[in-house]
Parts: sequence; C-alpha cells; structure tokens
Amino acid sequence: MVGDAEKRRRAPHLGPERRRPLILDAALGVFAAKGYSGTTMQSVADAAGVTKPVVYDCFANRDELLLALLAREEQHLVITIVGALPPDPGVGTPEEHVRDGLTAFLTAVQKNPQSWRIVFGAQYGAAPVVAERVRAARAFLVESLRLTLMKSLPDVTDPDANLPVLAELLASMTETCARMLVSDATDATDATDRTPAELARTVSQVVAGGFRNV
Repeated sequence: MVGDAEKRRRAPHLGPERRRPLILDAALGVFAAKGYSGTTMQSVADAAGVTKPVVYDCFANRDELLLALLAREEQHLVITIVGALPPDPGVGTPEEHVRDGLTAFLTAVQKNPQSWRIVFGAQYGAAPVVAERVRAARAFLVESLRLTLMKSLPDVTDPDANLPVLAELLASMTETCARMLVSDATDATDATDRTPAELARTVSQVVAGGFRNV
C-alpha cells in the first residue's frame, strides 16, 4: 500500500493537465463537506494526496478551482435537466410532465449528492464571480421549464401569460426538493426521507391548479 508521503513524491511528476481532473475530484468532496468558506487550497491538496504547490500548478487560486469544478458539475446539471424534459411536450398533461420529469431529475440528484451540494451551496459566501455562475445555471433551468410549459399548453397564445411565474415557482420547488434530498439528515432541518417520486408527485399536484388557470 502506497503511503501519503510516497503519493506526495509522485504527484509532481504528473503535468497540470493530467493532474487537474484528480484535483477536481478531490475538491468536489472537500467543497461538498466543508462549503466554500471551509475549503482551502491546503485542504484540497490534503484530500488529493499532493502538496499545495501541485494544486497551485493546476489552479491559480480557490475561486479558479471552484469555477472549474462548477463548470464540470454544471455539465452534469444540464444533461440531467435536458434528459428530464419531456421529449414530446404535446403528449400528456402538464401535470404529468412535471411529475415524470421531476421524478427523473430528482432521482439523478439523489444519485449524485456531492455534485448537487456544490451547485446549491457554492453561491453562499463565495466570490461574486462564483455566485454569478450559479445564478446563470439557475436561469437556464427556469428558461428550460418555461419553454417546456409553453409547448405543454398549446392553447396558450400569449407567451407572457402566467408561464414565467409558473416556471419560476416550479424552479424554486425543484431546488427545494433537490436540496432536501442532498441534505445530511444528521445536521440539516430540511432533510427528507421521502423518495424522488413522492416529492415529484406532491409538486405536480401543487402546480396543477396553476396550469389549469393559465
């Protein structure tokens, strides 16, 4: 078994390009456990089993490291969101779309809790450039939901109707459900033991009245 000291001696022999994915993997666990304010370049180095200069060879500072990590995890977010959207919004009801799409989305969240803790938690206490990246990801979610709702409601001719409001409410409920799933039940008051399907069913029932009144 290779000891920590041996791993640290070997690490500098890998170039920054080969080392970056490994550093990001280590940073994911550190950020997920400690949040932005509790993460340092040294703690990431310790988690990766390398020296701090190795981390600095890959990323100039903590914000650059977190932005790179967010970019990678947001790719997962986009793939999950797109995969959860109904392939044919004209088939089925908006309530069914919300239930089925949200079930798929929340199931993916539950399977990758660390990634989602990064996305949801990076904006708190982080530098403005980092918080802005998180807001941009959320804006993508809201717009995707709005476009899906428009296609799900063929009788709605006014694109401004109530769809932006419904999309924003749906995005907020989606975030809340996802946060409940990834919260640590031992130290979070908003953790839940409900399944993704149960949460999705509740949300779809809540917004059903809004769909009918558009």
